Amino acid sequence: MLVTITKDEVINGLMKAYSIIPVKAGAQYLRSVWIQAKQDNTITVMATDVNIEFTGTYSAKVQEAGQVGVNGKALVELIRRLPGGEIILRLDAQTNNLIVEQGRRSYKLPVSDPVWFQALPPFPEEGAVLWAGDYFQELLDKVSFCISDDQEVLSCLYMKASENGKVDVCGLNGHQFALARFVNDEIAQKIGEEGLLLQKKYVQEIKKWLGEDEIHFNFSERRFHVKNKDGSEHISVPRTIANYPDYKLFINKLNADDASKLTVNRRETMEALDRIYIFNNDNDRCTYFNLSATVATLSAQAQETGSASEELDLTYDGSIEKIAFPTKNLMEILGHFQSAELEWTLTGAEGPCGITGSEDPDYMVLIMPMKIAQSSYYEE
Repeated sequence: MLVTITKDEVINGLMKAYSIIPVKAGAQYLRSVWIQAKQDNTITVMATDVNIEFTGTYSAKVQEAGQVGVNGKALVELIRRLPGGEIILRLDAQTNNLIVEQGRRSYKLPVSDPVWFQALPPFPEEGAVLWAGDYFQELLDKVSFCISDDQEVLSCLYMKASENGKVDVCGLNGHQFALARFVNDEIAQKIGEEGLLLQKKYVQEIKKWLGEDEIHFNFSERRFHVKNKDGSEHISVPRTIANYPDYKLFINKLNADDASKLTVNRRETMEALDRIYIFNNDNDRCTYFNLSATVATLSAQAQETGSASEELDLTYDGSIEKIAFPTKNLMEILGHFQSAELEWTLTGAEGPCGITGSEDPDYMVLIMPMKIAQSSYYEE
């Protein structure tokens, strides 16, 4: 193999490939980035950690076609630190090294045994859907913070078709739930009511890969595929096959006739919570809300940090006099909204609380209150 690449042309693709490979994996081939030089003056960069698969194709000057696998960390760090411009990659079959040359600089990197290379499956074109990458990323941001880190099916993003061409995108971790809904007949038909489950760790990889450009996505029985609009880069991750909880059961509780309603200013509430958070610690990490028709008294106290009390203007119609929420979680939830005013639906002092805003259509987050044990202590 003999090929000349331009650093600016390939460095982003190499960095994406490097971000996937397990640096400390025992198997050398899993730590490798594979480069395939083709006669059509392109190189294809490939990497996998067995689960995530990445393929990127970029322009190059190919004098001799071939393929090589090399330690991804060493190759990417070297090219990243080289000056911009052309770089020659040459396979020395006699010494079994990849020679990297730029001007008077020359480096040797040992190559992986080609027997370990396994071709990565191409993007499945049939039935692929074109979508806005930035909108997909926005949806993932709105729900991924509610996905559990380690609770089996709850550690997954869930997408399913709803009524009238709508698609639900959900995240659930046992004490928080986020639902973002959008209308797209093509995607709704593609996903269906059975839905699509993707583990949180793979969602994070997809989020890093997405940009403002349009994408194509598709999925097979076992994998979810995304490629950029021009088809030069393709990432795929495994699907999870499991039964997701019926989230409509706790959403329906918000429609109870005896549910309490309050409306607050989002910015003022976040600022108040931010100050009260100073007075939380590991054992006392909630904010108490004492509610009346026009004012809520927010308070917190801990033996180590002291106490805090603030009054917050609101509009309240309900029977619940006192409720407590984990301060940090509540601040994070409010930070995902754009609306100036937020409506909270309280179903009980220990029942789910739904948060919505008029400027955030088809978006809802539920949070479970903390159980109030005493006036100055609480427990989950």
